[in-house]
Amino acid sequence: MTFSLFRNTSLLQRLMAAAILGIALAAACAHAATVDPKAAPNDFVQAAADNALEALKQDKTAQNGDLTRINQLVDEYILPYVNFEKTTRLAAGRYWRQATPDQQQRLVAAFRNTLIRTYSGALANVDQKSAITMQPFRGDANADDVVVRSQLSQSNGPAVGVDYRLEKTPEGWKIYDLNVEGIWLIQNYRNQFAQQIQQNGIDSLIDALNKTQPKTQ
Repeated sequence: MTFSLFRNTSLLQRLMAAAILGIALAAACAHAATVDPKAAPNDFVQAAADNALEALKQDKTAQNGDLTRINQLVDEYILPYVNFEKTTRLAAGRYWRQATPDQQQRLVAAFRNTLIRTYSGALANVDQKSAITMQPFRGDANADDVVVRSQLSQSNGPAVGVDYRLEKTPEGWKIYDLNVEGIWLIQNYRNQFAQQIQQNGIDSLIDALNKTQPKTQ
């Protein structure tokens, strides 16, 4: 049976569309904010979202789906606050330990690029009516691992719940997982990663990620 990373393309596109908007959107009138990774979890996520939103609203090239520009914005406004290696490691599960350092590095890069291709189309949905509302924080803000909840409102559809899982590092909070309407990003990919690695090995998964071109809806 042929492996297809995006056999649930519609679901994954909805997932990543909400994810990119969730990290990139704040209130429609957001102003530039100083991002303090050591602030309270809700404040940290809100400030990061404010800054990303301003950048997206001012960049028509990214909104039109230019992958080079999207990569630049992701590098500048999102990746500094994301532990993407941990995201990839958890998605790969026990197979991460079987990979060589070179394979691990290439897998992180391939997974990152796959997600960017998947959610790039969502940037066109950014408009003045899009907004994210942070929900009351539940849990211990002094814990090392917390979940921040938000609700994304969109002009072209119903509100979507977006949760962020954060870990505390010496540098401050880092996001490493997203939950969109009950679907955690890492769990969504874990079974597919495992299936491909079991069938054809880690290099095959890397190749599949690099070749994947999600269909637009």
